[in-house]
Amino acid sequence: MVKVGIAGLGRLGKVHAKNISVGIDGAQLVAACSIVPAELEFAKENLKVEQTFTDFDEMLKSDIDAVAIVTTSGLHCGQIAKALDAGKHVFCEKPLGVTVEECKMAEAAVERHPEKVFFLGFMRRFDPSYAYAMEKIKAGVIGKPYMVKATGIDPEALVQGAIKFAPTSGGIFIDMAIHDIDLMRWFLGEDPIEVYATGATFKHPEFKAANDDETGVAMYKCASGAIGFVHVGRTAPHGYHVETEIVGTEGTLRISPVPEKNLCMIYDTHGAVKECVGGFPERFAQAYQLELQEFINCIREGRKPNVTVYDGTKSTQIAFATTKAYQTGKPLAIEY
Repeated sequence: MVKVGIAGLGRLGKVHAKNISVGIDGAQLVAACSIVPAELEFAKENLKVEQTFTDFDEMLKSDIDAVAIVTTSGLHCGQIAKALDAGKHVFCEKPLGVTVEECKMAEAAVERHPEKVFFLGFMRRFDPSYAYAMEKIKAGVIGKPYMVKATGIDPEALVQGAIKFAPTSGGIFIDMAIHDIDLMRWFLGEDPIEVYATGATFKHPEFKAANDDETGVAMYKCASGAIGFVHVGRTAPHGYHVETEIVGTEGTLRISPVPEKNLCMIYDTHGAVKECVGGFPERFAQAYQLELQEFINCIREGRKPNVTVYDGTKSTQIAFATTKAYQTGKPLAIEY
C-alpha cells in the first residue's frame, strides 16, 4: 500500500483527496497539509485523515511514500524539489511552474532522483475519449495528423471568479491554455516553432481593465508544417465547453463537439436538448481518477509515466511565448 500525503485541499485538491481515499487501488491517504483550517477539518471529518499539517516540510517528515501537490501554482516547483529530496514520489498538478526558471529547477530535481516517480497532472491524456483518439492516431486511422483545433471555454456562470483572478492570472493563455497546448503537442507529436495570438472582449470590460481578454485565440506552426489552433475563453453560456479536433491526411477525429452531461436527450418546449457539464471537475472526473491510478501503478511497478517533467516545461514555454505574441500583436518564434 502506497501511503500518500496531499498538499492543498481547494476545489481540485478535494477531488484528488477523495479519489486517493476511496477510488485508487493500492493507495492510502494518510496525511494532509493546508494553511486553511477548514480544509484540514474537511480532511479529518470527511476523509478520516489522522495526520494533518500546516507546514509542508513537516508533512514530508511523516511516514508517507508519496505526496500529491495541489497547492497554488507558484509553490509547485519548490515543493517538488523538497519532496523528491526527502525521498518521496511526487504527483503535481499543472502547471509545472509559473516561470521557465522554476520549471528548470523542477527538471533538475527530477534528474537528481531517477529512482523516484514524478507525475505531472495533464489529466486530459487519461480521459477515455482523448486516450481513444490517441490509439486511433497510433493505429494510422486518420493517416498523418497535421492540424489540431482545441477549444476550452469556462462557463459564464463562473465569470466573476475569472474577473477577480484576472489581475494575477498571468493572462488568458497562461491561465487557461496549458491543457490545450499539451494536447496539441501530444497529438501532433512535435512542438510548434512559431505562434501568433490575439484576443477580444465584448461582454466584460473588466478583463480589459486587467490588461487581459475574455477570449483568446492562438495559431501555431510546426517545423513540419503542421498547424495548431487554440481557442480559450471565459463566457460559454451553456456550461463548460471543451472540444478538440485532430485532422489527418486520411480522416478526422472530433472529441466532445457537444459537451454533454450524459447521453440523455430532453424533449420539451425548448426542443431536443442535451444538458452540458458545468465545470472541469465534472467533465474530467474519470480522467482525474485514472491519472492518479497510473501514478500509484508506476510506483508499485517501478516504472516511469509517459507524462514527464519536460512536458510541463515545454507547455509553459509555449504558453509564455503565446502571451508575448498576444501582447505584441506579431508572430513570434518560440524558443526552447
